[in-house]
Amino acid sequence: MTTELREAAGTSPLRKALETTTMELNFGPQHPATHGVYRAVLQLDGERVVGIESIIGYLHRGIEKWVEYRTYTKATPIFDRLDYVGAILNCHGYVGTVEKLMKIEVPKRAQYIRVVLDELQRIANHLLWLGTHALDLGAMTVLFYGLREREVIMDLFEAMVGQRLLQNAYPIGGVRLDFPRGWERACRNFMAELPHRLDEYETLLSSNRMWLQRTKGIGVISGAEAVALGLSGPTLRGSGVYFDVRKCIPYGSYEDFDFEVPLGENGDVYDRYIVRVREMRQSLRILQQALDGMPEGPLMPEKLSKIIRPPAGEVYFSVEGAKGQLGYYLVSDGTDKPWKCHVRSPSFINLQGLEKMVVGGLVADVVANIGSLDIVLGEVDR
Repeated sequence: MTTELREAAGTSPLRKALETTTMELNFGPQHPATHGVYRAVLQLDGERVVGIESIIGYLHRGIEKWVEYRTYTKATPIFDRLDYVGAILNCHGYVGTVEKLMKIEVPKRAQYIRVVLDELQRIANHLLWLGTHALDLGAMTVLFYGLREREVIMDLFEAMVGQRLLQNAYPIGGVRLDFPRGWERACRNFMAELPHRLDEYETLLSSNRMWLQRTKGIGVISGAEAVALGLSGPTLRGSGVYFDVRKCIPYGSYEDFDFEVPLGENGDVYDRYIVRVREMRQSLRILQQALDGMPEGPLMPEKLSKIIRPPAGEVYFSVEGAKGQLGYYLVSDGTDKPWKCHVRSPSFINLQGLEKMVVGGLVADVVANIGSLDIVLGEVDR
């Protein structure tokens, strides 16, 4: 081999790659444990993660710009497509923003019905999360159990609003329909059964040796770090930070209900799990109070025009979504279409915490950390 060939071989990209101490690994976007089309480029030193780059945008649909070409009323069902396993909460956030901009007073009965549907949606979201998260870590039984209970909630949604997944549940101003005959009884039967089912889940997981090894001390993020990154929802509360929009910035009559905000202690995967399980129990408390204290009255305000044309101005409104603080920013120019719309999607912002959670840990723990965030890529990409 000539001197020129030896020098070329010595500086080739292949030789340089072989001399590096870290390995680059693509995790996703075609991977079931990424919970959607999310791609993480991992830098590995053996089994240890030393760096991560999150690559998103595979599901971007331009929803915020799309809304600007729709009337306020026709834009309502679009937001169900963001977090498609928490669609009712998305809808509440949007219509609540328009109602705040127009200073619409939602009737009290409609507010309570919204609380009932919101909390059922929160439970349905957490059940699906629990089942898929457990499946990611090797516990298949929990998925079947969670889907069993979630199907009952889907049936309740179908009976109430005619849809199971993308419900388009609330019009601007209130709710369309009252509870159909027998609906409240079916809901109370579900509420009586769910605590026993949650006990079963905890019996399977909370003291399971394998579960503890995969979750305890994994993906630790402190309260200060979580606040600095803007995290919210169970991800933030798992780090011991008391912030729940329903308590701190009450909306839709949540100030009428007595419930607790579960908090974690260590900010690890286990704490984020146990916070969500306890939140389902608190949602049952809210449901019980809402059904017991359901006021009489109209479902929509009187003299609400069918053509929604808010005054010129801007407004921000947020709800406690299943993933965290779900906020909407709207700018009106006085026409029947929004001039500007922006969504503060908790899945997108919570994803910022992933680097802090995984760097320094094992590659096997990346799956546990992603699952503990409960991201939905439709909400991340929009």
